[in-house]
Amino acid sequence: MDPLAPLISSLSADGRPRVWSLVITVFGDSVQHRGGRVAAVRLNRLLGRIGVESGALRTALSRLSRDGWVEGRKAGRTSSYALTPSGSAQFGPATAQIYAPPRQSAVSEWSFGSQESPGAIRLSGGWLRPGPANGSGFGITGKLSGPSAPEVWKALTSEHVSALHRLADDLRALSGLELGPLDAAAARTLLIHRWRRLVLRYPNVPAELFPPEFTPQNLHQSVAQNYTRLCPMAEQWLDHSEGDMPAMPQATADLAKRFICA
Repeated sequence: MDPLAPLISSLSADGRPRVWSLVITVFGDSVQHRGGRVAAVRLNRLLGRIGVESGALRTALSRLSRDGWVEGRKAGRTSSYALTPSGSAQFGPATAQIYAPPRQSAVSEWSFGSQESPGAIRLSGGWLRPGPANGSGFGITGKLSGPSAPEVWKALTSEHVSALHRLADDLRALSGLELGPLDAAAARTLLIHRWRRLVLRYPNVPAELFPPEFTPQNLHQSVAQNYTRLCPMAEQWLDHSEGDMPAMPQATADLAKRFICA
């Protein structure tokens, strides 16, 4: 059985995969710390491992080029792609959010206020977020009582809860897998693609707000642990050359900073 089958099926269960979005994930996770340019044959090999057909990839690259995200280059018979300056400029804030280190302790202080703020969860009458109140408008700071967590969980949208469960399913599917270089690179891509869509779309839910039966309880920490475990073999594949697929430039120090507390 294909060890990546559960992850690939999970991606397909969300509907037809948006190949252009997968390409953006690959650039952020496997290209930017490796010189910023990737051979088309490597993109095709990596995304082909998770079921993306060559024609669909060409269409996605054409769309991204038309929209000003990537630019192509051809040297002899080798085609390669890199982010445009405007595309790269949009990666900074998103990258910091995606690879932020997991919280090392429980949230000791919460704030509830009338103004929406980054990372806040919408409740009836206002917004709840970890940390002290700040900004304008009404705001109070304090601790959550024991029965509060289930009520906050109930306030999450059904789409948000579904996204959390999908990530948990992927993490359980990854548990204990020993993968070769290409499979590890593909698994890392699928993991970060799932995580990227979650953290850029929904507010962070600290571990203490999850129901006791939810596993893994601390999703952020589990993502970080699985990512770290997959990295050596995934990076080995990026070092690998084969036929008309050249090895990528050496990884920069940025790789070691992902999910790591300063």
